[in-house]
Amino acid sequence: MKRCLVTLSLAGCFLLAVPIEACNLTTTLEDERIDVFVDGVLFTSYRFPSNWKFPYLWPIIGPASGESLTIEEGIGHPHHRSLYLACDQVNGCNFWQEGIDRGRQVSLGPQVLEQGARVVIQDRCDWVCSGRPSPIRDTRTIIISAPEKCARWIECIFDIEFKVDTTILPSNHALFSAEVIPEISVRGGGMLTDSLGGEREAETFGSRAEWCDYSGNINGHDEGLTLYQHPSLCGYPWPFFTRDYGFMSPTPMYWLPPQGVQYRQGDHVTLRFLVLVHSPGADKPAIEAFYQKWKKSEIKLFSDQ
Repeated sequence: MKRCLVTLSLAGCFLLAVPIEACNLTTTLEDERIDVFVDGVLFTSYRFPSNWKFPYLWPIIGPASGESLTIEEGIGHPHHRSLYLACDQVNGCNFWQEGIDRGRQVSLGPQVLEQGARVVIQDRCDWVCSGRPSPIRDTRTIIISAPEKCARWIECIFDIEFKVDTTILPSNHALFSAEVIPEISVRGGGMLTDSLGGEREAETFGSRAEWCDYSGNINGHDEGLTLYQHPSLCGYPWPFFTRDYGFMSPTPMYWLPPQGVQYRQGDHVTLRFLVLVHSPGADKPAIEAFYQKWKKSEIKLFSDQ
């Protein structure tokens, strides 16, 4: 049965008008990671380490600076990773932090389905917890494209299957998240903005924005990373959980009622997000225009068939 995750009741360059020749994307399989290259230059890696709690994407390299816009290990939050899906308080298990015996997403082996105009990676992950039945298996599809020299796109679709009756309690550690490097965080002099005009954590935390963006200067280059949520999410748009140190995540889980949310064995939930890596940095009209095209599938990164 298809189910909502949760329903809440809460009061420039990368959009060129003239198409240019698309980049060529290729992959290599290394030890517990798949590297993705744009015209022979590393852009990102899908990592599925056997000694960590969940797979993640890192680095996320900017098209102008050649540096990663995201951290691999959170400063002050060593359990954070660059770009990832995780959740605490799932049937008493913790798939976000603490030891791997408390909860871990086990990759069943990712496959590269496409490369060339885009890269498509698919993986299945069992969420396992010592001494308890596995509550979730997710099938994740990651679509990476670089149709312009100054933009990179990562679309992530997660089909969540509940293998047993499951309760998820309120938590500030939940769902699809990104953390940027200190240099483009608010504390480091960067900008955090959202689709509603909010700035910084003070104005974006809890905002039911369609997207949030971190932008700043890296080695003399203005670049940014935008995290979009898709209108197909139940309860869309979800509130954003943001921090001035560089963290952002659209999630309803922090605002759940005390009893949490329940799912029955066999329920399915689909989550869909898009990350835009862009140069130059914050350009709200361009970021918004891109979002409107993505929502209308004028920019089609993934076929739902």
